[in-house]
Amino acid sequence: MEKTLPAPLSTSLQSSTAEAHDRAENAGFITQLLAGDSGPDSLVALLRQSLPVYEALEDACRAHSADPRIAPILDPRLERADSLRADLEAHRAAGRICDTVLPVTSAYVADIVACADDPAALVGHHYVRYLGDLSGGQIIARLVRRHYGLEDGLSFYDFDIPKAKVFKDEYRAALDALPLSDAERDSAIAAANRSFDLNYQMFVELGALEST
Repeated sequence: MEKTLPAPLSTSLQSSTAEAHDRAENAGFITQLLAGDSGPDSLVALLRQSLPVYEALEDACRAHSADPRIAPILDPRLERADSLRADLEAHRAAGRICDTVLPVTSAYVADIVACADDPAALVGHHYVRYLGDLSGGQIIARLVRRHYGLEDGLSFYDFDIPKAKVFKDEYRAALDALPLSDAERDSAIAAANRSFDLNYQMFVELGALEST
């Protein structure tokens, strides 16, 4: 009997994380921010949580920059930590400061650090973060500018990538070509689901922070 080939990794990642993605996307903190019902301080709090996550992810990925199981999707144009630091300084100069690192942020960082020896798991985290930034992140930037009149402190959402759709298509093709075993594919998918779940919990904790 002929063995059924697995779906392309990009397809499996999208379908397997659809529920977790939807839950995170519709969290109250994000829907209020995008509706103009929050304020610039909410964005700053989100950026503050994002910084240690990207620092951990980018450090872990650089350590595997020669590993064929992840190297084809790594691109320095995607890296966000420097932009986040610059944005937070811009907001600080404008009097918008958040020095709180939430427990879920520490848990998120710990999950990434725990994947440091598992390039396939890092693929899952990488997929969630950067494709999200190139997709939903652009919506966040546009609506934040519209609702809160912000221009500075948003470089996190600006990529040196002329055609995002073309880049995303090429990224998915690179994902599909990664030489991952079945077990490694499962590890990537599991990590992507954890990443979405941690994002959702981050939005819940940010919402609770706002109400205190």
